[in-house]
Amino acid sequence: MSTGSSAQGSGAQAHKPASEQALDKYIIWDINLIMNAQERKKITGGLSKPSKMPGYAYNLPATECNVGAKLAKVPGSVCHGCYALKGRYRFPNVKEAMHRRLASIDREDWAETMAADINARASRFFRWHDSGDIQSLEHLRKIFQVCRLTADVAHWLPTREAGLLSELGPEEVPANLTIRLSATMIDGSPPKSWPLTSTVVTEGASCPAPGQGNACRDCRNCWDKDIKNIAYGKH
Repeated sequence: MSTGSSAQGSGAQAHKPASEQALDKYIIWDINLIMNAQERKKITGGLSKPSKMPGYAYNLPATECNVGAKLAKVPGSVCHGCYALKGRYRFPNVKEAMHRRLASIDREDWAETMAADINARASRFFRWHDSGDIQSLEHLRKIFQVCRLTADVAHWLPTREAGLLSELGPEEVPANLTIRLSATMIDGSPPKSWPLTSTVVTEGASCPAPGQGNACRDCRNCWDKDIKNIAYGKH
């Protein structure tokens, strides 16, 4: 399996002036010094820990997806029958936590605190939005800031927000962030408007998770920028 080494983020800091790199390190050191885990959770809403993933994640309510909420009503779309609208995601405590996170992204200290929380964890792989999606271009740029402040963490962000991605170029994405634009329909072709993509297929899936206990295990392909498309099997 690919190790995802190309997704690592040393390049993100390398393109920044030394003074800015030093300031970034100071900000994270300072936040870690004055905040404990519970204080960080009050600001960001806390991280999630999907059993499938090799590390932590951050989820938002799927009902608040700009594109996905519309696709959920379209038979044959990848969002129709969305897993994040079923099962444990419907538990009151889970829904409350996701709405708490959604409200937190407007805070001025959200990005720095998110970065401090991620840096405090042992895992060097992070997934954005195992439920939910990017809310706005401002939200996405805050995620970029988190990634730049966690330069040794590989981030993966799947999204269906093609319109938002059209407002920026791939060269603006931090080196340690892999954004995959998802196809909208099952068995549809990979989108052409973004270099890294994902699809949902009824045959020929490349994601190995279903054959290994529905877990990533040692696979890090979703984070690997050398792999242009990931094909997930239809659930």
